[in-house]
Amino acid sequence: MKIIFTIIVVIIFFLSACKNKKEESIVLKSDDLETQMIEAYNEGIKAFEEGDMLFAAKNFNTVENIYPQSIWAPRSILMAAYSYYYHDYYGDAISEIKRFLKNYPENENYPYAYYLMASCYYELIVDEKKDLSSILKSQEYFEYIIQNYPNTDFSLDAKFKLNLIDNVLASKELYIGKYYLSKKKWIPALNRFKNIVNNYEQTEYIEEALHRLVEINYILGLENESKKYAVLLGYNYKSSEWYEESYRVFNKEYISPIEKIKKDKQNIIFRKFKELFK
Repeated sequence: MKIIFTIIVVIIFFLSACKNKKEESIVLKSDDLETQMIEAYNEGIKAFEEGDMLFAAKNFNTVENIYPQSIWAPRSILMAAYSYYYHDYYGDAISEIKRFLKNYPENENYPYAYYLMASCYYELIVDEKKDLSSILKSQEYFEYIIQNYPNTDFSLDAKFKLNLIDNVLASKELYIGKYYLSKKKWIPALNRFKNIVNNYEQTEYIEEALHRLVEINYILGLENESKKYAVLLGYNYKSSEWYEESYRVFNKEYISPIEKIKKDKQNIIFRKFKELFK
């Protein structure tokens, strides 16, 4: 027990020493506000380059606290936000950006702030099975950038990111639709696959979604509706594996050309094998 207690004391002492060191290093020597701001800003840059994100952000916030009306203040908030973002502290970065947007609505770096906000939410996206809040927030801010700052580099990258987000949202619809399909809940499944066709036709999931609509409508006895989606799938994606699967819905004995070649090859091998024993 004494050994454990000693270790705890040493750790506490070490952390306390580190904390005191940080607090001492942020003390500003000059009485001039502008000099203090420059000093704190430079300390922030130095800490950032050394990988000390928390201390960097603390220094950048000090700049704003010293003189919030100066041109250094909004820049420092964004630097603090980027420090957090760079080291994957997305929640802290978002808080800094929201404060920037609230306190400096006329600042020239608004496009960058919105782009950084969108990027934070984008980095929080996990996969199609998780909560959609980060995906939708990211989508909202990227769309805002495109609408309000169309001639910027941020807008160009936002369009690319939105395509990736659409893929995630489409995969979410497909995942849920297939779950309903496995439970034979035809109507909820139908609605999910229709949503992909109507809203995410440029994504990689459109082909399977069309096939599932062929499949479900056929099961429900809506053959004309089923054929409509089969024609759409065949017209746009005739070489797709999903088109062949849809073809099988109407032609149960259909064998694809590749499968036929494999089958013929196997038959030849089997016949030759039998000849060895004649």
